[in-house]
Amino acid sequence: MSRNNGIDRRQMLKLAGLSAAGLGLTAAGCGSGSSGSGGTVTIRHSWWGADDRAKKVQQCVTLFEKKHPKIKVKTDFQQYADFWKKFNTQAAGGNPPDVIQNAVTFLRKYEAKNVLLDLKPQAEKGNLDLTGFRAGLEKFAEIDGRLFGVPVGSNSMALVIDEKVYEKAGVAPGAGWTWDDWYAGMQKIKNGQGIAGDAGPHGVMYLYDLMLRQNGKAFFTEDGMGFGEAELLPYWTEALARVKSGVYADPKKVEQIKPASATAKGLSAGEFTWDNFSVRYSAEGKSSYGLAPIPTTDGKRTGQYLGSLMLSGSARTKHPAEVATFISFMTHDPEVARIMGYDRGVPATTAQFEAYEPADAPNKAIGAYETAIADAGVLEPITPHPAGADVIEAAFLRIGTDLSLGKSSPEESVKQFFSEAKTALASN
Repeated sequence: MSRNNGIDRRQMLKLAGLSAAGLGLTAAGCGSGSSGSGGTVTIRHSWWGADDRAKKVQQCVTLFEKKHPKIKVKTDFQQYADFWKKFNTQAAGGNPPDVIQNAVTFLRKYEAKNVLLDLKPQAEKGNLDLTGFRAGLEKFAEIDGRLFGVPVGSNSMALVIDEKVYEKAGVAPGAGWTWDDWYAGMQKIKNGQGIAGDAGPHGVMYLYDLMLRQNGKAFFTEDGMGFGEAELLPYWTEALARVKSGVYADPKKVEQIKPASATAKGLSAGEFTWDNFSVRYSAEGKSSYGLAPIPTTDGKRTGQYLGSLMLSGSARTKHPAEVATFISFMTHDPEVARIMGYDRGVPATTAQFEAYEPADAPNKAIGAYETAIADAGVLEPITPHPAGADVIEAAFLRIGTDLSLGKSSPEESVKQFFSEAKTALASN
């Protein structure tokens, strides 16, 4: 749920269904040791991302080692898909990294297999600071009273718009606007400028989750799906009609330009994505781009929450105190914020948020957007994601795309999705 250095989420999800089979690790006797000898301890930290993130993380590690000379941190990074392949292999072999970058779609999957370290005891011992987090993010990775991760940054869903197109059309999105307002605006844009209103949001699981939340439901419950065929069928039926009418962009053209975004390449006037992904648009496109509020059902509730990348510890680490010390440093030290910027989202703690003031317009807009939605009081707790959520997210995107390409009918698509979701939940 955070920026992946230009990697489109659709690419990321191609291998999101990586199996965690064979990762049933036993936590007994693990995660209870420390150095105890007074000598130097080495822990391993692994994450996904491109070279620019790697350079920033390495700078933070160097700073950490200067402040904690008895703790050395060995680093390793890969692209998103390669990271999870390697992590699966390491965890299955009983030798995972001590600290990993993690995301909510994988949290319960690996917690259920005893791969992750409960960080609560380390907080109670004073090795991990859980104070000063924005908007309750310190509880983001809490499951049944245990803590399996600590957020390093935050993001929330937003509508990225081509400001010039919207301005020319006279469409001015504002807080509390409705889905009817949004659709009317898209029609006005299409009829007046011949540009599709949206890239096609019907495969974005997290957007559909907000729509469900606005109506008292959610995409997931703690152990399964929070909606059924009766909700999804009209949504995908309507989406296909909008593709055919040109209100949503031509899906074939959208696929052809990937990994570039449809809005940046002028195929649509807007698209829904995570707010901190929006930095890519000014680099890819030639217009000016902004963040618009999420449309609502009732003019009030957006269903939004703050998502986050997080740092998790391994249940097999021999150095839980040092792991907690490192995680605490990465989430609280002001200099870390100045090094990382918004690379992994808006800093999760107030100290780091205040320590870094972005100079560029896209990042300024992201910070302002998250401040605005927090001040508006629209943020809610995130719904827990069950084990298998990563596979389900990938299926939702793939099947939604196939639907728009005419490969299956709405009825067939809905049945296929729920069949795959049932299998994913049963196999985790």
